[in-house]
Amino acid sequence: MVVRPAMLYGAECWPLKEKHNTKLSVAEMRMLRWMSGFTLRDRIRNEHIREKIGVALVEDKIRESRLRWFGHIKRRPSDDPVRRVEVLDLTYVKKGRGRPKKTLLENIRNDLSLLDLNENLTFNRAQWRKRIHVADPT
Repeated sequence: MVVRPAMLYGAECWPLKEKHNTKLSVAEMRMLRWMSGFTLRDRIRNEHIREKIGVALVEDKIRESRLRWFGHIKRRPSDDPVRRVEVLDLTYVKKGRGRPKKTLLENIRNDLSLLDLNENLTFNRAQWRKRIHVADPT
């Protein structure tokens, strides 16, 4: 009850890579195994432990919180300071070597396509919340 909110505090704004999701999942599974009294030697699958305890995947919960925040931002007026960030011109910023950093907007686009959602759906708050909600399987 307490560990997951502490681990995911502020996750709405994290542009997570796959390796970050993996590390969070591993940390959460360690805690779930410890809570339920199982060890890796018991050779019980993660899905069975999650089902027994009744928690959803941590990456699904991160996606839900990210999309909830995105919906909140989209419903703000266009002259709001949070919305003004969307129109910033970053062409003058010098880029470093290597692959560009993964942005929050890229993650949100991936989440929207994964759940087959549209940005315009954010204005219908009830339907948006219903579509992005990930219920814990209990």
